[in-house]
Amino acid sequence: MVALEVLIIAVIIGVIAGWLAGLIMKGHGFGLVMNAVLGIIGSFVGSFAFGLVGLHATSLLGNIVKATVGAVIVLAIANFIRSQR
Repeated sequence: MVALEVLIIAVIIGVIAGWLAGLIMKGHGFGLVMNAVLGIIGSFVGSFAFGLVGLHATSLLGNIVKATVGAVIVLAIANFIRSQR
C-alpha cells in the first residue's frame, strides 16, 4: 500500500514538474499531456543530475524543484531533437 502511495505522489510531482517546465520553456512545449509525460521522465533525470552534484531534496517542494529542473533538461533535449528533423 505504501509503495502505491509513493508511486502516485511521484507521478503527481512529475506532472506538476512537466507543467512548470512547459511554462518555463515558453513556446517550446509539446502540450499539456506530453509535457506531463516528459515531466515524469524529467523527475528521474533531475534526481540523477542533482545526485551528480551532491544535492538531495527531502521535502515536497525540493522534489518539485528537482523534477522541474530535470523536466526542463528533457524538454530542451526533445526540442533540440525536434528542430534537427
